[in-house]
Amino acid sequence: MGRRSPPAAFDLAPAGESGHFRLGGALSFDTARAVLEKGTAAFAGQQRVSLDLSGITHADSAGLAVLLTWVGRARRDGRAISYTGLPPQLARIARVCGVDGLLGVEGAAAPSAGATA
Repeated sequence: MGRRSPPAAFDLAPAGESGHFRLGGALSFDTARAVLEKGTAAFAGQQRVSLDLSGITHADSAGLAVLLTWVGRARRDGRAISYTGLPPQLARIARVCGVDGLLGVEGAAAPSAGATA
């Protein structure tokens, strides 16, 4: 049997005040399900969640789907969720998909004009 490459890693941890979290590492097809489950559990009972995404090292459309799922659930449950530090890679994917306005990113910087998704 061939060796499998190690799974992509991520870290979701509280960051300071109640309801503040930091997500780092991979937010991708390889980690999406685990990130979604861990975040959903961590955010339970929080009326307001602020998630710092500046530690994300790799992201793809599955990662974007996780962020949008949390937004949808928060709206459905009458809660608030906001994101800071959206990596340019995720910002480009969101813009191409036409969902960048749904993310509620605070202090988002516009990706450079010559960047590609």
